[in-house]
Amino acid sequence: MSQKQLKEAFISNLNGTSLLEISAGLSLPPLCLLCRGLLLILHHLHHGKPVSSKKYSLLLDFLVLVSPLLFSCTVLSPIIFFIPVILAAFCAGIFLKIYSRSKRVARAPFVQIVKEFQEAGLDPESIPAITVFRVYVNVLTSISILAVDFPQFPRRYAKAETYGTGVMDLGVGAFIFGNALVCPEVRQKCHTAQPRFSSLARQVFAVWPLVSLGVGRLLSVKSIEYHEHTSEYGVHWNFFFTLALVRLAASVLLAVFPRHKAWLVAVALAVLYQLLLSSSSLRGFILHGSDGRGSRRGFLDANREGLLSLCGYLAVYLASVQVGLWLQQRRGTVREWLQALRGLALALVALWALLQLCQMCTEPVSRRMANLPFCVWVLAQCLLLLGLFVLTDLALVFTKLLLRGSSVPCCWKVVQPPDSRKKHGMEAVPVGRQEKLSQLCLISAINKNQLLFFLLANVMTGAVNILVDTIHSKAAFTLCILHLYMFFNCLVMYVLHDRNIVLKFW
Repeated sequence: MSQKQLKEAFISNLNGTSLLEISAGLSLPPLCLLCRGLLLILHHLHHGKPVSSKKYSLLLDFLVLVSPLLFSCTVLSPIIFFIPVILAAFCAGIFLKIYSRSKRVARAPFVQIVKEFQEAGLDPESIPAITVFRVYVNVLTSISILAVDFPQFPRRYAKAETYGTGVMDLGVGAFIFGNALVCPEVRQKCHTAQPRFSSLARQVFAVWPLVSLGVGRLLSVKSIEYHEHTSEYGVHWNFFFTLALVRLAASVLLAVFPRHKAWLVAVALAVLYQLLLSSSSLRGFILHGSDGRGSRRGFLDANREGLLSLCGYLAVYLASVQVGLWLQQRRGTVREWLQALRGLALALVALWALLQLCQMCTEPVSRRMANLPFCVWVLAQCLLLLGLFVLTDLALVFTKLLLRGSSVPCCWKVVQPPDSRKKHGMEAVPVGRQEKLSQLCLISAINKNQLLFFLLANVMTGAVNILVDTIHSKAAFTLCILHLYMFFNCLVMYVLHDRNIVLKFW
């Protein structure tokens, strides 16, 4: 077999992993974020000021926010269930140290602190959890697209061939979910008098970079005979085309139907698509082609997975728009966000129950077809991760209020602390100071140029695969390559952010 055939076989015919293992892995990013925040607060506690060095800020962010994820999907994957426990215990130790020190200063009963925390006012115009969610989906995707070509990346984490739940299967749906959370239909005010199709016109212009990237990827892959998994999207299709068409189709539907009814359109679309899969020859066509033997004749047959799965991805997008609209409802206090977390928890229970029911009555999860169970699974996992980020933010807000003047980048701003907090030695951080400190943050850096970060990761992945025999790499070499690859990507974003450069021209 040629090197190209070896690499294609290496990522083919896989069956995914368990839902529990994926959920355990999803707890790592929030725990890393919590650990970073607590370490910054602890530094402020000991030195009386935040980390002021850009070099040390980048190093801390990379080692705490990115490096643990690299280890967890490679050499530490056999103990993936223990890693969250270890991280949680480490965070608990840091918090106890901060609390014991602040208690000697503030002299406030814990019950009183909790009560005042619930009444604290948060910046209603900003929801950091959405930004962190989108950035981490990008980071995890960037890690996976290169790590999957190394033997240290468990095969069960790669994309499943037909049925199954791999980590990378979730990444595709999470990308759709994250884009929908900040789409124009969510960001524009509910009561602004705008033409119904103004958002559609903006989307037509906004998706041309995705189409261009899709064409560029297609031409480059074919010209250098780069290895590709044909049954993922087809012969000529790729995820850039999927994302572009989903955004356009969603804008058309949301121009026709009210935005607050997006979930109804999503349900109708997903159910109808599943009925077609179950009651017609559509499933057989997607899996086996027009001749039943995997033919790739004609454009539709050659790209059947990418074209027909658009229905499922569109349903995920529309449902995610509904989630985005719900998140954007004005909530100004910690208490209101705690109530929102309870709502998220109830939605999660309902979605997990629905997932089990769908798989019993229809078929298992299939990213290749983007069937109904896949849509429900993606929504459930994304809501879980988003809810954990919200919970992490609230935990950091509570810890910040224990210390006067402490702050954490990409965390909620406390804009209205209770009056009684001043006599306990606790106060809000001035908004201007937090905005200044947020510049020293890897998350903010990636968020400012997300599409460029994803494009750079794809280019670097191709370069590494051309220059390195990834399949036969040893563990130490693999870890070095992955760390250098991710650090380079992060460093470029960090430098651009430090110079306030946004490479967006559409």
